Amino acid sequence: MSAPAKTEIAQACAVLAAGDGGLSRAFEVCGTPTWRSKPLTYATLVELVTYQLISTIAAASIWGRIEAHLGEVTPDAVLQAPVEALQACGQSRPKVAHMKSIAQAVETRALDLAGLPDMPRVQALQALLKVKGIGPWTAELVMLYGLGEIDAFPHGDVGLMESYKRLTGADVRLSGKAFSELAEGWRPYRGVAAHLLWAWLNAERAAEKQTGQTRKLS
Repeated sequence: MSAPAKTEIAQACAVLAAGDGGLSRAFEVCGTPTWRSKPLTYATLVELVTYQLISTIAAASIWGRIEAHLGEVTPDAVLQAPVEALQACGQSRPKVAHMKSIAQAVETRALDLAGLPDMPRVQALQALLKVKGIGPWTAELVMLYGLGEIDAFPHGDVGLMESYKRLTGADVRLSGKAFSELAEGWRPYRGVAAHLLWAWLNAERAAEKQTGQTRKLS
């Protein structure tokens, strides 16, 4: 589990805010965001797979049931678990297959998680993407959360695109391709930009929820 120094994140935020109005607003509201760090483990990998393409609420519920069923989410536990048992936790059949293929890769050391921190960024990313079930979004989040890569960027992340839409007052979200092209201008701090956008969106949603509760009470 790794993260850039807070001073490095703050300096990157200042650079990003100077060059982008949306990020400037996010920085003004949220300040320096806390880096999302996760241990570089098999459990982290398959948790990220679980969260892919579904709502965070639904994913958290499914993941909680998987943890409760397995006790500890390890490659061996997943390989031993019947497909039907993992599906009963709410996991889709394709994602169960991904959990098992990633477990097999870790068990056979086709994917050497312990060795990833010592690899150059491109090599580490390629090692992740070679494993069936690990796509670009998941791989970039592993680079971001597990390796503290300051320029890692989860392309196509709906939360990031929604945050930027709101920050800039746009009527519609940018397409995934257009958003990725925009993010090229945030190099070499795209990971910091992602944290700024997540932090602002979470704060905005919390404020909306509080306002809704207040209105309901009144």
